[in-house]
Amino acid sequence: MKTIIVSGAVALVTALLGTPLFIGLLRRKGYGQPIRVEGPKSHETKRGTPTMGGAVFVIASLIGYVVGHVATGMPMSASGVLVLLLMTGLGLVGFIDDFIKIFRQTSLGLRGGAKLAGQAVIAAVFAIEVLQRPDGFGLTPADAHVAFLRDIGPAIGTLPFVIWVVIIVAGTSNAVNLTDGLDGLAAGATVPILAAYVLIGIWQERNDVTVVLAPQAYQIRDPADLPVVAAAVLGGCVGFLWWNAPPARIFMGDTGSLALGGVLAGLAICTKTQLLLIILGGLFVIITMSDVIQVGYFKMTRRRVFKMAPLQHHFEMLGWAETTIVIRFWLISGLCVALGLGIFYVAWLPR
Repeated sequence: MKTIIVSGAVALVTALLGTPLFIGLLRRKGYGQPIRVEGPKSHETKRGTPTMGGAVFVIASLIGYVVGHVATGMPMSASGVLVLLLMTGLGLVGFIDDFIKIFRQTSLGLRGGAKLAGQAVIAAVFAIEVLQRPDGFGLTPADAHVAFLRDIGPAIGTLPFVIWVVIIVAGTSNAVNLTDGLDGLAAGATVPILAAYVLIGIWQERNDVTVVLAPQAYQIRDPADLPVVAAAVLGGCVGFLWWNAPPARIFMGDTGSLALGGVLAGLAICTKTQLLLIILGGLFVIITMSDVIQVGYFKMTRRRVFKMAPLQHHFEMLGWAETTIVIRFWLISGLCVALGLGIFYVAWLPR
């Protein structure tokens, strides 16, 4: 518990104090956000706002994680390090995408295929690594199963598992990326999900199969360290959100949105709550489906279901204030997390 608190606090302070320094650096370099021509006209005032801010909370999270372990003497775990490497790798893909946008002064960065290929390679490496590195009890960071609250059904094999992980990682990171369209929306919606994974990790650690011999105990390799990862990223995200909240002084860019999606996917895989993430991240699912529906319906009928997709921009076009949309979407995210945690707890109760 001490490591969780120290890691979260250090990451929060680092992001809180480091973000304005990064804003100043980006302004001096002229690294401002290009705006989509077809986007809402209200976004024109955001042109030139510093972007790539996700780099701040990625670095803050890594610092918080390391300092927390050094300060408390708790050893770092394979699961924790792999999840953070997944986050960092996807953040690097997003950084390249953001830098191309800034260099070309266009809202288009990496081609869709190139970005997806980068996500897939990093996710595949992660999938292979989490199937290795057993601990003293023979537990690996993940195993070749589909999981909801714990593993379900028989093992699916290494190759199908790698494909499954690629789908989870790419789907989650792109879902957060689609949500990142308004000031503070993606960061604020991710905060309660990370808080949920802190609680889930603590619960799994207290009911770990290596400590408690019970039918419903959890077979997780590093249940004590995964909530530390979640807390470190949570602290970094909150510190960044102080400057990203409406009106944002900095945007996270693809650097931040892909990284956040990556850490959520990694936590879901290593805590064996892969399908539960669909409920916890319900807001991301809704926003992604609005984009899928819009594109699919337009291709079939040449008509649009929404005034603009993803969904948050539809409400902008209806005249809703940006802060109204952001706060209401935060509330939806909180409700989805409450539902997911309720399911997680109720399913654990003895029948």
